Amino acid sequence: MKSTSSSIIEKVDSHQHFWQLSRGDYNWLTSDFTCLYKDHLPELLASALELYGITSTIVVQAADSIDETYFLLELANKTDFIAGVVGWVDFQANDVISHLASLSKNPYFKGIRPMLQDIDDPDWILNEDFAAIFDFLATNSLTFDALILDIHLEQIKLIAKRYPQLNIVVNHLAKPDLTKPMSKKWQRQLTCLAELENVSIKFSGLMTQAATDCVDVAIYRQYFQLIYQLFGPKRILWGSDWPVVNMNGSYDLWHDISQALINELPKAERQLIWSENARNFYKLL
Repeated sequence: MKSTSSSIIEKVDSHQHFWQLSRGDYNWLTSDFTCLYKDHLPELLASALELYGITSTIVVQAADSIDETYFLLELANKTDFIAGVVGWVDFQANDVISHLASLSKNPYFKGIRPMLQDIDDPDWILNEDFAAIFDFLATNSLTFDALILDIHLEQIKLIAKRYPQLNIVVNHLAKPDLTKPMSKKWQRQLTCLAELENVSIKFSGLMTQAATDCVDVAIYRQYFQLIYQLFGPKRILWGSDWPVVNMNGSYDLWHDISQALINELPKAERQLIWSENARNFYKLL
């Protein structure tokens, strides 16, 4: 990577969330999450997007509820900056393909994200009964967001091999623990996964995995440089993970850290990571 001067370019936030507590979708979201335990709706995010020149976002599910997916699609219909929705479906429902077919009629629906990090069995996603779901996604140019930990990397590699036409993106680098030395096992598994061209990765969610109040760019640089080496500039998407980022940081801090790292790249590569990769991956209008 070489350093170049910064310039104003288009930005897309490929990973953020909205929720409304009164809907009752969010079983994980309790009062213990003090900064998160309130409604987070588009008006709370709009000023940050305007400040940093972020023109579009992808809003990602935060509940194992198809009703929440329809709620997010409603928000997309009336919010100018929402360019797409990554939703949730019940993989084990008999009518899951019908639900996918219905959702896919909405142009804002871009793909799905099962909450694999919360499922005890890492092999759950390999169930052969799910083949029709992955086939539907691939055939209809819908995407698969992988919300995973390091224990799921091998399984995602198998899914990527089984369905080479399916576009997969790993969320938050599979949540490495930034409070410890970089895991060799995580590096090896991520290296193997990156060899598959249908797999991309989101540079997001790292502040939540770091030590309290960590704003040391050098800590994050080693992770950014690793995924740059493995995935290259065409398969990295930038995301804020707002409002979860507020648990140990802020939109402002994560944007500034990211900008310091991305601005070390040539302009064409900066444009890829800030927006073009997200636009291509999610087939944004």
